[in-house]
Amino acid sequence: MTQDETPSRPEEEAPEAGTSESKAQELERKIHDQPTVAPGRWVKRAVLALVLVALLYVGWRLSAAFFPRWWAQRVADQVQGRMTAGTLWGLFYGFTFTFVPLLLLLQIRRRFFNWAWRGVVALVAVALAAPNWLTLAVVAGNSKAAHAGERIFDVDAPGFRAGTVIGVVVGAVLALVIVGTSMRMAHQRRELKKLRGERDDLKAREPRVDGEDG
Repeated sequence: MTQDETPSRPEEEAPEAGTSESKAQELERKIHDQPTVAPGRWVKRAVLALVLVALLYVGWRLSAAFFPRWWAQRVADQVQGRMTAGTLWGLFYGFTFTFVPLLLLLQIRRRFFNWAWRGVVALVAVALAAPNWLTLAVVAGNSKAAHAGERIFDVDAPGFRAGTVIGVVVGAVLALVIVGTSMRMAHQRRELKKLRGERDDLKAREPRVDGEDG
């Protein structure tokens, strides 16, 4: 072995050791830089839905324990035990708070409403029908407040429930008739506009006849 070959071995081994150390450091750095696993989007949505359902349930229970009796007492203060007044107030509440909300709700068919605004319109329509929802809570509820409200209706607001039912039916039928009629008229206007456009196209395609001289 010559003297030139002896010092070459340490120089050849040094890069290999440095390379292995750099690879180990790079691998360790990648492990540390790896992001922590976050819950999926569907998990967050599921948790949010459960929270909303729980809040809605608690709100419904609290409302069922208070609003039926409160609403029945407000109606009794207006009717004051008179059959005629009870029937008229029932017709007013049933008709007004069915006709107006339903007419508003049916506007979500408009194309210029996006889905967000359609949801807002639907929520407003449901809120506007609150008097009828309260009457329904008294009549169909099974809580103590609902039973107390029914007794108040029987004694201090006779005729109110029957008048409300009649008003709801009339309001719903009238709203549907108005919306159906407006949709039919809009369809007829579109058809008429289409026919006029076709007529104008036919006239434009007809050859022109020059007038005779003399």
